[in-house]
Amino acid sequence: MGYISNSKWFEGDPPMKDGAFVRQASVLRQQVTKEELAKNPSRFDLYISLACPWASRTLIFWRLKGLEDVIDVHIVDPYMGVDGWHFSEPEPNIGANFLRDLYFCSPDYEGRVTVPVLWDKQEGCIRNNESADIIAMMNHVWDDYAKYPDLDLIPEAQKEEIEGLNEWIYEHINNGVYRTGFAQDQSIYESECRGLFQALDELELRLQATDYLLGDALLEPDIRLFVTLIRFDWVYVGHFKCNLRRIADYPNLSRYVKRIYDQVKDTVSKDHIKRHYYESHPWINPNQIVPIGPETDYSK
Repeated sequence: MGYISNSKWFEGDPPMKDGAFVRQASVLRQQVTKEELAKNPSRFDLYISLACPWASRTLIFWRLKGLEDVIDVHIVDPYMGVDGWHFSEPEPNIGANFLRDLYFCSPDYEGRVTVPVLWDKQEGCIRNNESADIIAMMNHVWDDYAKYPDLDLIPEAQKEEIEGLNEWIYEHINNGVYRTGFAQDQSIYESECRGLFQALDELELRLQATDYLLGDALLEPDIRLFVTLIRFDWVYVGHFKCNLRRIADYPNLSRYVKRIYDQVKDTVSKDHIKRHYYESHPWINPNQIVPIGPETDYSK
């Protein structure tokens, strides 16, 4: 994975504490304003990995809001080695071969090199690397230039309910699969895995009589949940040992994933997802064998 400290790159494994995975908090969190965009609507670029669920939710917001004409997207390669995320060809802003080179443009940055990245082309630096901030800004700040400005995925009237659900999804699902998969202690793994499936069982019941988590409209919590569920059978069941059940074994969750996939399928790459996870975690899969299954196909 690797990290930056004192303006130098160091190789390193995921952050752990007593055998449990600990996620790093994002620190580059400057906001974009409508006043800035009025002077230059195309000032910012988005860097993502198609494998990373956090980055993928920014890509989904970008697509649903119709921001293709004002925000260019740059995609890192699936494989993440000891030098971190890299590009098959130098990216266009500073000619970087590695995503870390963009982070070095923030001299005081300390920590891991993560996606997504919202890049400020005018200042030549990362404006924000927190997906929650980026999707919130995409939801309204670019409305004057979006193809679908009336689409509101975070309605103010439901904001409190949305925030509470987002926190629950992060704790039990989004980060739950990582705490399960990266656990280095048997008891921690078993506890995390059982907690994860208890949460999935709750979601299965919740979706029994509704199309989406908060009714009949696709909203932010649905996108946050979808990016984990779409990866679940493809990588988390096998690679992360989240194998008590598959999403395919949950009828309501399966229909839910299919419903959202049909709307955002051009943001999803099964091949990219599988190659990243199975090739980039040698402490879990040292031979880097990418399985040919499962045959779960949400396009049918």
